[in-house]
Amino acid sequence: MRKGILTIAASFTIALTAFVLNGCGPFWVDPYIAVKESPLNWVEIHYYNMNKTPYRRISVLLMGTGHVEVKKGTSDRVSNDFAKHADDSEWENFRTQRMMTDPKHAQDIFQNLVNYGLLDREKNFRRSDKDSFDRFMAVKANISNYTYSQPENIYEVDPDLAEQLYDVIREFDNPNL
Repeated sequence: MRKGILTIAASFTIALTAFVLNGCGPFWVDPYIAVKESPLNWVEIHYYNMNKTPYRRISVLLMGTGHVEVKKGTSDRVSNDFAKHADDSEWENFRTQRMMTDPKHAQDIFQNLVNYGLLDREKNFRRSDKDSFDRFMAVKANISNYTYSQPENIYEVDPDLAEQLYDVIREFDNPNL
């Protein structure tokens, strides 16, 4: 009887090892994917420059269709569509610019962000040793049915990814048309 249990346990261990080594583990998903062109892909980046009071805010929404919406100003409405402090002195400091880019270009931007680890969940909850930051960036995305939402400061979690996201903001903020 004991020999039969050991044989079953050994077989189970071998099967489980083969399952995990083949990349079929139930908890592991490759965050570095090939992005396909899709109108369902999107990324939304919120950036705050905290060097001045009130904070300077920029929000960029890039859709897989090529639609780009840039909001900027000092109003809460830049980063919060449901802001309700209408009596705030900065309420009116809000501008929106809409433009179109080639969907292939949007796909290239999404692929670049994925290559820099946008969907890599192992980067979550990693912190920088720096005490304070003059810039804050948060990002939400849905790329090839992989969702990502990081409410933490990306400059703390992953400064390299933050710089790539900031490049996307610079590309669409005051573009030369």
